[in-house]
Amino acid sequence: MKNKGKWLVVAGISLVSVFALTSCSGHSSKNNTTKTFSYVYTSDPSTLDYILTSKATTSDVTTQGIDGLLENDKYGNLIPSLAKTWTVSKDGLTYTYKLRDGIKWYTSDGEEYANVTAQDFVTGLKHAADKKSDSLYIVQDSVKGLQEYIDGKTNDFSTVGVKALDKKTVQYTLKQPESFWNSKLTYGILAPLNAEFLKSKGNDFGKSTDPSSILYNGAFLISALTGKSSIEFTKNKAYWDSKNVHIDNVQLTYYDGQDQESLFRNFDDGAYSVARLFPTTPSYKTAKKKYGKNITYGQLTGTTYYASFNLNRSSYNHTKKTNDQQKRDTREAVLNKNFRQSIMFGFDRQKYQAQNVGQDASKIAIRNTLVPSSFVQIGDKTFDQEVEKQLSSYGDQWKNVKLEDGQDGLYNPQKAKQQLTKAKEELTAKGISFPIHLDLPVNQTDTLGIQQAQSMKQSIEASLGAENVQIDISQLQDDTYQSITYLAETTNVQDWDISTASGWGADYEDPSSYLDIFNPDIPNSQTKNIGITPGQDKDIVKAAGFSDFANLVSDASLIRDNVTKRYEAYAKAQAYLTDSAVYIPTIALGGSPRVSKVVPFTVPFSWSGDKGERVYKYVKLQEKPVTAKQYETAFKEWKKNKIKSNAKYMKSLSDHVEK
Repeated sequence: MKNKGKWLVVAGISLVSVFALTSCSGHSSKNNTTKTFSYVYTSDPSTLDYILTSKATTSDVTTQGIDGLLENDKYGNLIPSLAKTWTVSKDGLTYTYKLRDGIKWYTSDGEEYANVTAQDFVTGLKHAADKKSDSLYIVQDSVKGLQEYIDGKTNDFSTVGVKALDKKTVQYTLKQPESFWNSKLTYGILAPLNAEFLKSKGNDFGKSTDPSSILYNGAFLISALTGKSSIEFTKNKAYWDSKNVHIDNVQLTYYDGQDQESLFRNFDDGAYSVARLFPTTPSYKTAKKKYGKNITYGQLTGTTYYASFNLNRSSYNHTKKTNDQQKRDTREAVLNKNFRQSIMFGFDRQKYQAQNVGQDASKIAIRNTLVPSSFVQIGDKTFDQEVEKQLSSYGDQWKNVKLEDGQDGLYNPQKAKQQLTKAKEELTAKGISFPIHLDLPVNQTDTLGIQQAQSMKQSIEASLGAENVQIDISQLQDDTYQSITYLAETTNVQDWDISTASGWGADYEDPSSYLDIFNPDIPNSQTKNIGITPGQDKDIVKAAGFSDFANLVSDASLIRDNVTKRYEAYAKAQAYLTDSAVYIPTIALGGSPRVSKVVPFTVPFSWSGDKGERVYKYVKLQEKPVTAKQYETAFKEWKKNKIKSNAKYMKSLSDHVEK
């Protein structure tokens, strides 16, 4: 459950499903070949220590050069990576992995450093525990003895359930069975780490601007990294699976979101391998005229973007409020569920998304729940259908609400007014004055973000009346914006009332990977994005009418012997979360217009983890832009083959269970 926003943390929302954006400086159409992928990126990594952070700004970079035990294929199946084979004990508690022969660590210069051994996986998890990785939440309740080590009840890491049985055999022992355990193995916290190299680097291990501060065992080496400038990757020629690496170089240049037209302009000049198109820009007419048959829309991914309320704001360094009374009024309003619901129902997300992809595609990527509607199947129902059933018991405002992806099931100005009427009655009884002023920060260089913020303001104020609610947009410098939103370390520096700065993609294939992010009882949850310090602020949680959510997700997590009942329990938790309106889902990543030279469906697919659509390993490029016809043909074939491949994969799982 990484606070990812995938690759687009806060600049824009979605560009393409192949890593983010980059201009290829100094790279012209004359020397561009199908061996170099060129585009842009939007945020520098804060560290290259892939063990210690869950942020996409790091994992999108390091996953290119670091392999774990398993990875995803293009149909979303988990397939061998560094682990050649694996077995699961009959009780589902012990997973044993056999490493491939001849796997090596390499320096950023491509020089061989050491063998990758089973002990490297033990070292990696110990490093995560000792340095308090922000990814620990993924495994601390899974691996036997890990929580006790983290809590200091023992300082003997050998009591933790990860062992190197020999140089090529690593074994994990779990506290309880987890049908989704293997899906966690594509995540950085369970990747290997060489102890000798770690010791030699000391505090400089994973230094954000130094590619030589980590070792590599994957498809690419980071050959250059300059902050807010460029990131370059070079193919690891000694890579164990080099036959599946079809490009030699990746060149990414920093893009701040300001000059949207530069993406198409550079693609047209031959400098980019792909370009996100923006229908609201003047160049879109040119793009349609020249590349009308080549415009495609990427499929949706597991990343959900959302707007969230700050339930406990204490910082006002960036506010348009003019007095303390306005601060008090807003605080009380944000804690009122009916008020939050009025904002949710009054927010026209289709118009909001139209700023991003144009009116024609404005519905494609709308997401109505934190958990994607088809993320898991519950019997013959999709996840969203079960949520709808549960949600109908929360009040008349939820009757006939549809939550499937690709349509706006929440926008309803009439319901918005009804909920506001209830809120005003409750708030005026407390002496609250209207209008309520909500500070909405936005990155001043993010042209799209500004357009969407303005659209959000217009629809909410039109639905509720500016005499009742006013959205006050604050355009801030990039560093300031990120430091008070997405990159804020604590709640007391979250300086806003409502924010669209964050998105979330699953870490593993279970609804808990989404829903746990708002669980106020989990130490490493992301409740800071709603102003709640995990494990604290219980009075605020209660005041916001959010107290039962922790119990619902905890109850669901205890159901391990019946997947259907487990998913039904999580659907109940999702329904409660939706009704609480502490967050408002906006869109999924994907569904944006683009022109591309990436051969369709050559990239891996995954709902979760780090080895999905942002990996360059399997990418193939073609000389001419992909046509819409080529894409649609490939999509139909992919969907057909995916069903067969997934079914075959599910049947094969029993082969790994020890007899």
